[in-house]
Amino acid sequence: MWRQTAKSGDESKLKELMLYVAQKCSADPDFGAIVLNKVLFFSDFISYATTGRPVTGVEYQKLRFGPAPRRLPPLRRELVEAGHAVIAPADRMGFRQERLVALREPNLDQFSGSDIAVVDAVIDQLRGNSAAAVSDISHGWSVAWDVAAEGETIPYTTAFAAPPRTPSPEEVQEAQELAELYLAME
Repeated sequence: MWRQTAKSGDESKLKELMLYVAQKCSADPDFGAIVLNKVLFFSDFISYATTGRPVTGVEYQKLRFGPAPRRLPPLRRELVEAGHAVIAPADRMGFRQERLVALREPNLDQFSGSDIAVVDAVIDQLRGNSAAAVSDISHGWSVAWDVAAEGETIPYTTAFAAPPRTPSPEEVQEAQELAELYLAME
């Protein structure tokens, strides 16, 4: 099975995937930096959970608005400086978006068909959700949000853990009844 290491991941794959996602989401008015981060996160972690290997394998960190590739800002800057993309500021519902706009076709030679299928499925699932809604989804999707402090690396293995949930009132009542029954038996 794939193992995440400090040097793991392929930044060239991440840059090509950023261009691919930007191209696929170009008509989505909700697409901006936060949605890009979440598409990348979900693609890598869902792929890891279902196939045992992520799409890019890059390191993700916990940020205020959800998980994001640790090296995304410098890699995005490299894409812009090389003339492969631009950052187009936009206003969306009173908030400033930073939309990555691809200026060239992404090179998908490094990706398998199943890699792109996962990314396309994630894009389809998130389409039409605001940055705030997508952030909320990422916070509740896995225990990744609970196991990492802000700025810390999110282990890929958290993709296998179920999100924590609050027990229903009926479950609380049943637990209290069982505790009382157990204490009466002592």
